Amino acid sequence: MTVLEAPPGAVPTPEPAAAAMRGGRPPRPPRTPPPPRRPPQPKRARPPLTRGEAIARSIAATLAVMLMMFVLNLTVFSHLQHLVSQQRLSDEFRAQLSAGTAPVSEGDFENVLLPDGAPLGILEIPSLGMYEVIVEGTSSAETATGLGHQRDTVLPGQVGVSKIAGRAAAYGGPFSGIASLSPGDEISVRTGQGLHLFEVTGLRYAGDPTPPNPLRGESRLILMTARGAPYLPAGVAYVDARLVSEAQASGARQTTPVTLPPEAKPMATDTTTVWALVFALQFLIVVEIAAVWAFRRFGQQRTWIVFVPVLLLAGFLVADQTTRLLPNLL
Repeated sequence: MTVLEAPPGAVPTPEPAAAAMRGGRPPRPPRTPPPPRRPPQPKRARPPLTRGEAIARSIAATLAVMLMMFVLNLTVFSHLQHLVSQQRLSDEFRAQLSAGTAPVSEGDFENVLLPDGAPLGILEIPSLGMYEVIVEGTSSAETATGLGHQRDTVLPGQVGVSKIAGRAAAYGGPFSGIASLSPGDEISVRTGQGLHLFEVTGLRYAGDPTPPNPLRGESRLILMTARGAPYLPAGVAYVDARLVSEAQASGARQTTPVTLPPEAKPMATDTTTVWALVFALQFLIVVEIAAVWAFRRFGQQRTWIVFVPVLLLAGFLVADQTTRLLPNLL
């Protein structure tokens, strides 16, 4: 085998370059070792909480959970409750229409005073895509289920003035868009006396001039809701409408503006159900005490499995009763 010698004066080729010329890869440069890591710091043992600190932490955690449940109930669960209530009320009122027993006054078909929350009509606003059942009464409990009819006024379509209250944000917010109605927009209401067609005449706020009383034989409808940002009411908005179809005779009414309960007025709060909130709070406290006892007796895992659903239920009951103390047009 003959070894080729480099010609005189030739520059010797470095080994990596020579390897590249032969089709191989040059060797990688040696890796620089990383700097040494610091040894892990020992975990500092936290001192055990005192009895006062443990109680304060439990109270803070409970208040945080209650606040979260209140916000969820106001913004999510209340809308679900409204949908369920509307479905039930719609089925009940349509059954009354079919049987010819739908109320046409403050009493039912047997001349018994209608209870709060009884269905008595269906209101539709085509421009807003709204379809809502009207119930008797305008307190917070009634406007949570649907539109509320103020007891001291006639039914929609009857001679006189009828007032309908609806929420602007919570519990479905059925009247959230009525401030966008323009004069000439159509409103229809179906009661036990048939279908009544109204035409919007204007929008006004508290303090604005009130339209004159309707003439003899005329009928007018007033829609009421809260104005301002959602869940932050700043007053009351009114939408006035006049009947363009035939007016019906007004039924007998026992409630007058003098005897109308304070909680049934616009933007009023209902404190008659505070006792229910007290019972809900008592139930929550009992469940928490039982959970602490179970935690010490049976351990964390079993306590969580059993008491988490019960605590959520208790928190929901408290949040629901708290929400009912808010203004009836919120």
